[in-house]
Amino acid sequence: MAFRFFIISCLFCISTCFSQTQDSISIQNNKNKDTIIVQNIIKDSIVEDNTLVVKVIKAEIDSTSINNLKDNEFALKLDEAWFEELYSNRLFDTIYKSVTELDYQPVDYPELSTDTLKARLKELDARTPFNVEYNPSLESVIKSYLKHRRNAIQNLLTLSAFYFPMFEGELDKHDIPLEIKYLAIVESALKPRARSRVGATGLWQFMFGTGKEYGLDVSSYVDERSDPIKSTEAAAKYLARLYKIFGDWDLALAAYNSGPGNVSKAIRRSGGYRNYWNIRHNLPRETAGYLPAFLANMYIFEYAEAHGFKKYKPELAYFETDTVRVKQMITLDQVSEATGTPIEQLQFLNPSYKLDIIPFIKDKNYVLRLPIDVVGKFVNNEDRIYAFAKAEFDKREKPMPQFSKADAKVTYRVKSGDYLGKISRMYGVRVSNIKKWNGLRSNNLKIGQRLIIYPRKPHVSTSSSAKATIKPKPISGKVITYVVQSGDSLWSISQKFPGVSIQNIKDWNGISGSKLKPGMKLKISKG
Repeated sequence: MAFRFFIISCLFCISTCFSQTQDSISIQNNKNKDTIIVQNIIKDSIVEDNTLVVKVIKAEIDSTSINNLKDNEFALKLDEAWFEELYSNRLFDTIYKSVTELDYQPVDYPELSTDTLKARLKELDARTPFNVEYNPSLESVIKSYLKHRRNAIQNLLTLSAFYFPMFEGELDKHDIPLEIKYLAIVESALKPRARSRVGATGLWQFMFGTGKEYGLDVSSYVDERSDPIKSTEAAAKYLARLYKIFGDWDLALAAYNSGPGNVSKAIRRSGGYRNYWNIRHNLPRETAGYLPAFLANMYIFEYAEAHGFKKYKPELAYFETDTVRVKQMITLDQVSEATGTPIEQLQFLNPSYKLDIIPFIKDKNYVLRLPIDVVGKFVNNEDRIYAFAKAEFDKREKPMPQFSKADAKVTYRVKSGDYLGKISRMYGVRVSNIKKWNGLRSNNLKIGQRLIIYPRKPHVSTSSSAKATIKPKPISGKVITYVVQSGDSLWSISQKFPGVSIQNIKDWNGISGSKLKPGMKLKISKG
């Protein structure tokens, strides 16, 4: 309060002084712009000279001032463009362990000379938008893969015959280079249900938030990050945005792996360089090996036959499958029983259904992918198949059946070569039941893992060379012999005989699986 009173008093005094003396002040600039002349018209008895010269001194710029730091303009524009997209999610930890452990040391592999490699890389560079230039690091990765990963590469080549036509169709729709298909090899080894330690999932390794942003449904039943078609479409859109920002496919791939922020930081730390190979040493370790791994796989796949690899036709080609939109909840087990299609094949074709259950939700288009020769059979009998599925679900609403009581359970220890479909056939139960009893969220098993199973049938463990034996259930009443026809399944046969279930046929004939062969003779009780 006192301070305010002091200020007001000063202003009052100044105002009074000016009014009494009626000063007239003029300010003139002389030739030297740094000097201001103030002329006072009033005579002063003390100061004879009426001219006051004030020297203005310019402030010198401090070379150490923090306010004077400048950013790299190109990298800054990248950041601005990216933030305009309002996108902050990144894809993490999506490369194989081998990618992070690349040491780029020379590899002795006389089957591929440096001159031959240089010539092939130059040819590859001419037909792709990527910078496929020779350098010793890339040569090291290529020779290391050819020398130490031949079996894995051969398996990937065979598997790629199913996935690559699918990828190419989606990439072409979005004007993405078709060579991007090789990225899925580095990301997931073409495993639709691949999951990294940080939760990136699917062929293209999307994080949860990223998948949601690109329209991939993720719920307790469904994870469309594992859907080959939908995840490829999302990856194409994501890569298209990255390329629009960076204007370079090498940098777009690096951003796909580590996030655009890490790439722009690497550009800054490298002094503004924009070539991947010039900023690589400033990228995270896994991303530094990302592009070499991608280019190495591209080279090996493009010159596979020259290196002695075989290109086999897949057991089932993508174009030999089709989809059917489901009309009610149904499980892959039920589809397997109704159509005679092996459960493993259905799981391979429908990897996005976590629990092997296809839900039915209004306004959602959940589809079942089937081999083309099974689609007609399913559509032609879908009312009966859905009725069968509903009856199965209705049963599950009741208490656990007799075979599921605690005193009937067995503990099975997983051995080398085991998988859920195989174990389910041993005990005459469903894969979905084994998963439910053991709280399994995926089909992955570990050797030595213990599973709780409530068997429908007795299982006799024998030596590794012998098979489990199941005693047929005695048949009562009139017995007929049914000869299996082409296209028959256990479900379709059971529909021909009122009161006969699939399990009845299995029990009467000692069948543990669902496969039937034309000409096979089955015993059927008619009463």
